[in-house]
Amino acid sequence: MSWTGGRTGDYRPSMRDPMPIRSVFARENTGTMMESNANVATSAPDLTTVRTALQQASRAPSVHNTQPWRWEFDGTQLSLYRDNDRLLTAADPNGRQLVISCGAMLHHLRTVLTASGWRTELERVPDPERPDLLARMTFRPWPDPPEGVIARAAAIERRRTDRLPMAAPTGFEEIMRSARMLASPHEIELDVLDDSARQLLADASREASAKRRYDMDYQAELHWWTGHLPEREGVPRTALPSSAEASHVPVARTFPPVPHSDRRGDTDDQAKLVVLSSAGNSLTDWLHVGEALSAVLLECTREGLATCALTHITELVSARKALEPLIVCDGVPQVLIRVGVAPAETASPTPTPRRPVDEILTIRPGTARDLD
Repeated sequence: MSWTGGRTGDYRPSMRDPMPIRSVFARENTGTMMESNANVATSAPDLTTVRTALQQASRAPSVHNTQPWRWEFDGTQLSLYRDNDRLLTAADPNGRQLVISCGAMLHHLRTVLTASGWRTELERVPDPERPDLLARMTFRPWPDPPEGVIARAAAIERRRTDRLPMAAPTGFEEIMRSARMLASPHEIELDVLDDSARQLLADASREASAKRRYDMDYQAELHWWTGHLPEREGVPRTALPSSAEASHVPVARTFPPVPHSDRRGDTDDQAKLVVLSSAGNSLTDWLHVGEALSAVLLECTREGLATCALTHITELVSARKALEPLIVCDGVPQVLIRVGVAPAETASPTPTPRRPVDEILTIRPGTARDLD
């Protein structure tokens, strides 16, 4: 391992928001969105602010760009629900990747709202009898948000999933220190894998693809979400690598073939491989993984790095076991991230489509305050 870190002290997150002030660095540089339990939300943003924030935060990554989230606003609090109609029943039957996607959207939204001057307090999985209700958010004004949060909010529009080969990242160790600080309040471990692990992971990636090759349900699902949908969801063909391009990236999900192109044809992938792992494998753990994933991706984007989050290796038990010996902690590998530099002379990946806010936001009937 070129850089790792162990779990921090005796800290354990609860269902309540696990973001205490841990250091001056955490408050000023990484800008985690922290709050005191002694303070209670007494106000909330208006509907225009909520809609604008949701529109920006919906740029969050999700498995196959399914965008499997729903929001409900009652004028005082904002609730996040999983959209089970968007569950990938072949690739993700237990909903792990769905919830990770929702966690990424949750963190994106908190980042945007904090940058807009609203401190958010969360209760995660607030009702065990309603597993579709993932989080409930309340608000307090925060007129002077940390610069780190503002910078990461600005990075949301620039972040892309880059499936093409990347050059080796620069300033990587320092950026990973910041990224780990951002992931640690969620008790998500960040391990940077040594380059010697690349071949092992390439083998695991190929094994995962081979096991899926003749899974007709998986293949039908994958084809449905890649290039065959209206322009508001799914992965467009322009965001997929051709066979020639994919040959340069050995650790990647195998997608349906697209017309030939050879972008970055002279670049073999030198991206660093980062693993996010959790202590457990519960619904709450998955939500925290998504939040930590969002924080890490935005920090990398802020620093000018390209990223690509991968969950295909952790979909299958056999492939996941290839990851387990490579991480220091006794945890569950959840997400692999490729981190590198996109060559300056090549165009950035085009933005993938997003659903309109009206499709993901419900205003609860009978809301007393004027939302207009």
